[in-house]
Formats: sequence, C-alpha cells, structure tokens
Amino acid sequence: MVPTSPHNTTLAGKVTRNERIEPRAQFPRHRHVGDALVFVIEGALSDECGTITAGNMGYRPQGCIHTLSTTHGRPRCASSLAARSRRRSAAMRRHRRSWRSTSCHGWREGRACGRRKLIWEDAAGERVAFLARFEPGTTLPRHRHMGDELMFVIDGAAADESGVVATGNMNYRPNGRVHTVTTQQGATVLAVVWGRMELV
Repeated sequence: MVPTSPHNTTLAGKVTRNERIEPRAQFPRHRHVGDALVFVIEGALSDECGTITAGNMGYRPQGCIHTLSTTHGRPRCASSLAARSRRRSAAMRRHRRSWRSTSCHGWREGRACGRRKLIWEDAAGERVAFLARFEPGTTLPRHRHMGDELMFVIDGAAADESGVVATGNMNYRPNGRVHTVTTQQGATVLAVVWGRMELV
C-alpha cells in the first residue's frame, strides 16, 4: 500500500491512512490485532468475506484473519485502525456482515444541519461512521467532541478554527475539542466518530 496523502495520522490508540493500492496486488495472510474500518474511494478490495466496492465501507474485527487483494484499477481507500484491546466486546462479536453498502440506509436530516447517511455503528463502543453532505454556506454550531473524530473530505472543503480541509484530505479532532465548522462551497465527508458531541 502506498500512502497518497500527507495527512496520515497516528494518535493514541488509532492510525488513519489514505492509501492507493496497485492493480493485481496480493497481500499476505495476516491477523488484525485491532479492529479496522476501510472506506473504498475508488476501485474495489476483496478478501475471503467478499468485495468492497467504491463508495462502501468494510469492517474487520479484532482477531480477523484474511488475505487482501485487488484485481482491477488502482483502488484508493481511507482506513482507520483501532488499537489492540484486551478483550473483544459483545458488539464486535455480533458483527457478522463484514461490509456495509451506502445504499442500505437513506439520507436523513442531521440534528444540527446538513444530511447524514449512517454506514456503520458500534453502539456499545459509542462509535459511528457516516457520510454527511453540507450545502454551500453551511455553518455547524459551536460544539465539543466527547471523543475523537476522523473526517475524510470526499468532495468540496470544510473549515474550522484550525484551517481548511480540502478534497482528498483527512483531519483529526481529539476528545475535548471545541470548534465551529463551516463550508463556503459545500462538502461531502466521511466521518468516524467516537463518543458524542454537545453544543456549547
């Protein structure tokens, strides 16, 4: 896997990468020592559980053993890997489906503003992954993160007090961060959120 973004991030307990994989790549059989979420931006990735196509998300739990491959194109993916945990949660054991199509759920109006589409959730671990669309000129009210947030911008650009995150880039907002998010031209993003948010 070849990283394509300078915004790869390593933080306490998590690693996130934006990667491009060569056509016909075959990765050795391996075991995950933490659970992983992968969103395929272009192309497709396959393993013993099936194929994850562009626009869909795959989940691999802690302890998963598989061989990863790609046949066509040059797949791009944004991945988030959780740290090794001492025991697998009951929620993880219940995840029998290894991938989730973004067409499984419809778009819904968000609680603050914008539209959201849920694509993965671990209620017991207070983790959620969703797609969000914001119209040009949108401003998300000032809020505090009660857990970490990783956001990959699929289209458009989003900004807060720390700067602008443009198309194809990923950012990290830590537990306790207070900020206001704006988008002048609109944006479509993939967000992986730990914990909840509260307005301040």
